[in-house]
Amino acid sequence: MRLLLNWILSAAAVWIVAQVVPGFHVSGPFAALIAALVIGFINATIGLLLKILTFPLTLLTLGFFWFVINALMLELASALLSPGFHVRSFGPALIGAILLSLVNMMLKWLARPSQDRD
Repeated sequence: MRLLLNWILSAAAVWIVAQVVPGFHVSGPFAALIAALVIGFINATIGLLLKILTFPLTLLTLGFFWFVINALMLELASALLSPGFHVRSFGPALIGAILLSLVNMMLKWLARPSQDRD
């Protein structure tokens, strides 16, 4: 049940970011669900490998390089899912990666039971 909730919250985050960031497009709720699934799969496989390989650079940039990796993973997902999910270029992908992290974190915090928030 928790996995399903995380998937729906991630899809909602993709949908919200698509409404805010120009150049970041999702054609509908079903496309947002599929995009969230593909983004999660890419981040769990290729993204994890890239994060391990670029760990020294991530340390030098105090963690900000992970946003670059996440932006590249968004562009890969966009290439796989176009036209339902499309990111125009690296700029919107980078802004989208940052906002997607923040919105996803906020939605998951809001979805937690109130006694766990304190």
